[in-house]
Amino acid sequence: MDPTSAWGMVWRGIAALITLAIFSFLWRDNPVYKFIERLWVGVVTGYWTMLLYYTSFTDKVRVPIFEEGQWWYIFPSLLGVLMWFRLSKKYGYVSRYALAFYIGISTGVFIPLTIKTSILYQVQGTIRAIDPTWTGIMFGIAFLGILCSLSYFFFSKEHTGVLGVSSKIGIYTLMIGFGAGFGLTVMGRVALLVQRVIFLRDYGIDLLGGGL
Repeated sequence: MDPTSAWGMVWRGIAALITLAIFSFLWRDNPVYKFIERLWVGVVTGYWTMLLYYTSFTDKVRVPIFEEGQWWYIFPSLLGVLMWFRLSKKYGYVSRYALAFYIGISTGVFIPLTIKTSILYQVQGTIRAIDPTWTGIMFGIAFLGILCSLSYFFFSKEHTGVLGVSSKIGIYTLMIGFGAGFGLTVMGRVALLVQRVIFLRDYGIDLLGGGL
């Protein structure tokens, strides 16, 4: 659909009104915002329901069992059906069996994966030769910050002397890391805001320019 066509401008106008309704929360909590909030939740729920139906249920239940004859898919499907017993007050305990399988399998899969990606790979990336270049210098500073950060969590000895200095440097290193993470999150939200403002600006230009 051409965004500058009549129907395109109508749909973009609806999107602009919804955007302004969301921004109305900056003034105060109001019925318009509450309605749009519930509308958004309903639309997203319906979208993800249909998406999961066609990408998960169809590919992993209906097609393998009823079209390809892979009957062993019945067992995980039955475990999935047991999860729906959570909606029953009388038979809600039945869902715990499926949940136990899910937690057990997920734990067995993700613990080795997490150890490998979050610990072993991180240690492997930290312990390496330092090149006599600017990149190597920056890596050496980062490596020193990691050691100082680890010394901050060493509680078997009082933080005095060299350990006290390194732990204080470790605090600053941790604060820099937390600040960078927080700044990245804020910039991500600001990017979303800028995107919506640009959308409103472009729609206003097309509308005043005779898009209808």
